[in-house]
Amino acid sequence: MTQDETAAVGIAMAYHRAWTTGDLETATTYLAGDAVCHTPAGKLTGSTAIGAFMAPFAATLMGSRLLAAHGNAIEAMLMYDTSSSAVPSAPGAELYRVQSGLITEIHILFDRLPFALARGEVIRV
Repeated sequence: MTQDETAAVGIAMAYHRAWTTGDLETATTYLAGDAVCHTPAGKLTGSTAIGAFMAPFAATLMGSRLLAAHGNAIEAMLMYDTSSSAVPSAPGAELYRVQSGLITEIHILFDRLPFALARGEVIRV
């Protein structure tokens, strides 16, 4: 694969590295001003709103381990596991769409179960 064919992966990884190390100022520089983020809590629009959404979780992170990164020129998928002050393991995945070197859309998936259990919620299946 050429560098152009994996451009979105590099941008997604740089964004991920920034927010998981608490550097939200740098993280938002990878987002288009009108970027859209689909979260388990709902849809967010704009780099400011996305940064504000990520800030509380990023502040609790103790570590993040990238498990996989795949993509092409316009899309990237990252799978990772985070550890935080709330839970030792919280796996997640994010799908990014990239245009003109900026992230225009993110779909975030993460396992909410570790957080529910940490809060003492009773889970019934």
